[in-house]
Amino acid sequence: MARKAGPSPIDGLIIVDKPQEWTSHDVVGKLRRIVGTRRVGHGGTLDPMATGVLVCGVGKATKLLGLIGATDKSYDATIRLGIATTTDDAEGELTSAVDAGYLLESGQQQIHEQVARLTGEIMQRPSSVSAIKVNGERAYKRVRAGEDVVLAERPVTITQFEILATRIASVDGPGGPTSAIDLDVAVTCSTGTYVRALARDLGERLGVGGHLTMLRRTRVGVFDLSSARTLEHLELELDYLPVADVCRRLFATHVVSDPEAVVFRHGGSTDLLPELPVGETIAVFAADDSVLGLAEARDGRLAPTVVWQPA
Repeated sequence: MARKAGPSPIDGLIIVDKPQEWTSHDVVGKLRRIVGTRRVGHGGTLDPMATGVLVCGVGKATKLLGLIGATDKSYDATIRLGIATTTDDAEGELTSAVDAGYLLESGQQQIHEQVARLTGEIMQRPSSVSAIKVNGERAYKRVRAGEDVVLAERPVTITQFEILATRIASVDGPGGPTSAIDLDVAVTCSTGTYVRALARDLGERLGVGGHLTMLRRTRVGVFDLSSARTLEHLELELDYLPVADVCRRLFATHVVSDPEAVVFRHGGSTDLLPELPVGETIAVFAADDSVLGLAEARDGRLAPTVVWQPA
């Protein structure tokens, strides 16, 4: 019989600056040891190659991760044109290499045109070595087992795809040294977007292939690198955002009376005030300023969606 987890020593968000070569699961495991509880989760996977903002929740805050993970995200990245790989990033095996230097000689017009066409509401085919499930199994596991996996396209929104810098890179291809083009870019996109798929698609549209050589997530929703801490820092000083403060930052708030708090804690709906926003998540607080949970307007009542019992 599984042992039930006890109360968490803290309830809040920890914004981690994920190190390279660590999986998101590795970070969660490390935080579990630092905090002293298994009630830790993350709100949006980062590939091992990537660094930057990884939002993690502890205790009651794990209930917020789905909402936070669904927000838009921003990245700094480097795309290498002229080289394609099996994973669409630098961790994969090379599949093609062509000289792409001529694209700079033509004044980069073609590059900017294709970047513009990959901006806005587009259809994107996720990378085959992603965590998307195919018939109940992760796509990357099927690829590693030798299966040829082609995932279906899906709609994503790219609100920013901006070239910050361009330079020639000399790389070793199958036939000897070749000229690739490195693009430093800034990307802001909807949840579910794969920046390495953007690199792949840009290379394919230009006829030279492409992959991602660097990825750093700079923002998830309202949380950016200014709030992020390294694991080394967190071992020495556990900086976290208390769940009540997070709720005030993310949602409209509503304070209920003591009798209403009792009803809410038992999953019952309460009166809906006309000034509360319809169709949005509302954080519900007790008169003593403790956060009770989350709710939304339903049939003229304020109905609980998440209820946090007192510790």
